[in-house]
Amino acid sequence: FANLSVATKAAEMQAEQADIALANTLDTIKATGAGAGGATDTLTRQESGTTFIVNGTGNNVVNMPALSTDNVGTQYHFFLTTAVGGGTTTTFVLPGSGVSNFFGALELMGGTAANPASDIAGDTLTWPNSTVANARCTLTCMTDDGTNSTWKVESLSTPIATIA
Repeated sequence: FANLSVATKAAEMQAEQADIALANTLDTIKATGAGAGGATDTLTRQESGTTFIVNGTGNNVVNMPALSTDNVGTQYHFFLTTAVGGGTTTTFVLPGSGVSNFFGALELMGGTAANPASDIAGDTLTWPNSTVANARCTLTCMTDDGTNSTWKVESLSTPIATIA
């Protein structure tokens, strides 16, 4: 029975951690445009593994974390629950303009012409206006030497996301 109290304490700690994680998730949802209007958020390495819920009714800007060798392996997931409105966009921006790049596998969701595309030409990934709900992307830091970085993009959306 001595191990029972240890197991009970461990379960209590897990429950507390789950409560904290839920609170953080709700804060994250609010910070990334889940309410009306757009939002701007700068991500941190500590948020790696988070799935962000994105509301596209306003202009959203997601700034990736500052350049750091600690970013390698950092990964974020984004899920669009409300379509990107006409005249608005949701963008994901790498730090250090011109020194970091997204390497993207971009796919068109739905229809019979779901044509994948490859794009490595820039530091800004964009879900353009009229991107439909259910779009999603995963961004993973592949290299970061503290001066420039390379991020892998896997995006599924209609219309297709762009990198510039």
